[in-house]
Amino acid sequence: ANSIMSTLRYRYQTLEFEEFDLHIKSLRDANQFSDDLGEAENLGISSAQWPFFGVIWASSEVLAHEMEHYEIEGKRILEIGCGIGLSSVLLNLRRADITATDYHPEAGRFLATNTQLNGCKEIPFLRTGWADNADGLGKFDLIIGSDLLYEQEHAELLSSFIQRHTNPYCEVVIVDPGRGNHAVFSKKMVALGFQHSQSPPENCEYLQKPFKGQVLNYCRR
Repeated sequence: ANSIMSTLRYRYQTLEFEEFDLHIKSLRDANQFSDDLGEAENLGISSAQWPFFGVIWASSEVLAHEMEHYEIEGKRILEIGCGIGLSSVLLNLRRADITATDYHPEAGRFLATNTQLNGCKEIPFLRTGWADNADGLGKFDLIIGSDLLYEQEHAELLSSFIQRHTNPYCEVVIVDPGRGNHAVFSKKMVALGFQHSQSPPENCEYLQKPFKGQVLNYCRR
């Protein structure tokens, strides 16, 4: 039987962290496309956008490095827009209580594969969109994500989604590559009672190019 994914080409690589080696399966590049059943199309994901979930972006590497030493004890954590699951897998290796979500119909499969490649326990995953009011995810103490604000209207959707899924005391960490939409998002987060700070990531020698973005931190006590 032919696999419907047979047309895709993949890349397997190992990303080195201080204490971990992450073994990752991704799409070979951002030119891959396979939507034989029209799943992505039905969700409004164009052929041009289709591969974005499946490649490793600088922002997702920065987020994973931020999570390597982040205080996780006793926190229920959610990764939004997890893609192939870099940060989720790393947190899973740290034995964090991590749940992952993405809008893309293939993200869950890649996350499961990458979890297995690293010999971790399964990560709970839900394919959902930010406008879905009844996703049943529950509340979290820490929400993380990378490169989430690529359209201006995402600021409203994302801040509302976070509001629905955070405990009264919570933290949010988003790595933003600098698409120009995070100021609007930060204003909305402050209006929801979060304190906001941001700074460029430290020590990005693992990236091939200088990173022009910011690590956005929000905290509500």
